[in-house]
Amino acid sequence: MDTLTPLPPRALIEPLPAPLAAIATRARAQGLGFAGHVDPAQAWALFHAGQALLVDVRSRAERHFVGRVPGAAAAAWAEGLSLERNPDFGLELEAALAAAGVPEGRSLPLLMLCRSGVRSIRAAEAATASGHPAAFNVLEGFEGALDERRQRGHRDGWRRLGLPWEQA
Repeated sequence: MDTLTPLPPRALIEPLPAPLAAIATRARAQGLGFAGHVDPAQAWALFHAGQALLVDVRSRAERHFVGRVPGAAAAAWAEGLSLERNPDFGLELEAALAAAGVPEGRSLPLLMLCRSGVRSIRAAEAATASGHPAAFNVLEGFEGALDERRQRGHRDGWRRLGLPWEQA
């Protein structure tokens, strides 16, 4: 059963930080189903300053074997070797918000991070549809896009940029 059901829009704890407000304005003009795209360095700065919650939507195995961002919340968009859609994503997201101390019915900007910046778009769309008004996609993801040798981590992404991460 999918736990993401539409809810009334949540009030933000504080107004969006200026960079996110500009991104959200562009996303609305483009008709995106979420608040927009944030580059990894900007995502880290906002998360580190406590102005947004970084939500790692990769599977448990990816976070364990590939690495994770210290302090980031976790709500897997997909699980298993075939990365099948996680029907408990909504519950995991709500639990992550609660664990981060966000009062029920309120929201912080959510910065969704996956491997390459694709699944996190779907997660941001689902979070938006379920009542989170400021769900953003982190561009490039944790590992970045495939390069000409079909390898990740050489061209772009969180790790390639040298942003904080740790191995389990």
